[in-house]
Amino acid sequence: MTEAVEINFDGLIGPTHNYGGLSLGNLASAKNAGEVARPKQAALQGLSKMRRLMQLGLPQGILLPQERPHLPTLHAWGFKGSPELAIAAAYRTDQALFQNACAASSMWAANAATVSPSADTEDGRLHLTVANLASNLHRSLEATFTDRQLSLVFGDEEHFAVHDPLPGGQHLGDEGAANHGRLCRSHGEAGVELFVYGDKPEGGFPARQRRRASECIARVHGLSPKRTAFVQQSAQAIDAGAFHNDVVSVANGHVLFAHAQAFEDRDGTIAALRRAFPELVLVEVPAEEVSLADAVRSYLFNSQLVSLPGRPGKMALILPAETQETASTKAYLDRLLASGGPIAEAHVVEVRESMRNGGGPACLRLRVAVTPEEHAAVDQRFLLDEAKLAALEAWVQKTYPDAVTPEMLGDPALHRQSLEALDQLTELLDLGSIYDFQFE
Repeated sequence: MTEAVEINFDGLIGPTHNYGGLSLGNLASAKNAGEVARPKQAALQGLSKMRRLMQLGLPQGILLPQERPHLPTLHAWGFKGSPELAIAAAYRTDQALFQNACAASSMWAANAATVSPSADTEDGRLHLTVANLASNLHRSLEATFTDRQLSLVFGDEEHFAVHDPLPGGQHLGDEGAANHGRLCRSHGEAGVELFVYGDKPEGGFPARQRRRASECIARVHGLSPKRTAFVQQSAQAIDAGAFHNDVVSVANGHVLFAHAQAFEDRDGTIAALRRAFPELVLVEVPAEEVSLADAVRSYLFNSQLVSLPGRPGKMALILPAETQETASTKAYLDRLLASGGPIAEAHVVEVRESMRNGGGPACLRLRVAVTPEEHAAVDQRFLLDEAKLAALEAWVQKTYPDAVTPEMLGDPALHRQSLEALDQLTELLDLGSIYDFQFE
């Protein structure tokens, strides 16, 4: 057995964090569209969550925020000239289109890529496929920079393979790790990779992850068909607001924590998973105890489920505060923790700014299981220690605006402030030029 640990790479929330309400099927995003956002508070909440994971003894990484509004996109859409001219013209001419170039959604690193650890792959390398996020215009704009960044973080080709986003647009729409899970005895052992796709009749909210996209990724990563499962998310869950499967289930190690209505064919799905992975421990939440509406409202399943160092088989949930404010989920969690099962601890974090935009603790991170050699091969500039975390907090305090309104997004002054902040970030991390504006 190869020793391995899981690194959580969290998306840093950017200085133009805003509530665009661009994601059909994301109830929180729609509810808070156009409200005043608080970038400084949002980023500090995210960094505080990262510190909590580090205090548990878990390695923590970061992914950088993307430049928003994205000037090259505005230029490609025909809004020419200087930043001042292009931003003003786009805001004046087509605010709905302009809003897509301003989206804050790249902070949800769970959508950055699908990750297969080296224990699962044919060539023994860790594989990542950058998500094309083709189902939504604003999210599809993220793929180019995500590819650039992941190719830097995982640039050692002896240990890693970073694959371009799948071509094919919405026909092969891929939303990354938010619809992917893994069951294993330990992070370093070969596991069963679980790909969850949507397929539902017209009407209601759209399904985003295509089965063929998941099948393509499994082939690209060199996964064994015997250790790969393709599972359909329930249409009922999607229409309740579970736009990604990580809103209704999460897997870690030998545990699958899921709502009873997460999968279209519940009995067939569980039976197939037990055949592929006999050690499966199912922690299933009955609809009579927690409704789909409460699961989506509280993001109970969008918690991080993590293995506790030094406590084999024991895990902790990293929960949003909203789970304590929803009566049914609080009552369920109290019973779960008293049950003596594998989920032994719960740690509540405040990520309300992200939650208001439609993403909980699990949305904010990309999970990457690495061997010691792979851990050393990761670009260390993207890994955190306490000193770097404190420096990032000071950077946020110094450079981020307290509040952003929809009108401010059309002000070139906010864009200038954002670019100055991002420039200082790359200097802080000693990254050199990585953003488009830095190559000009």
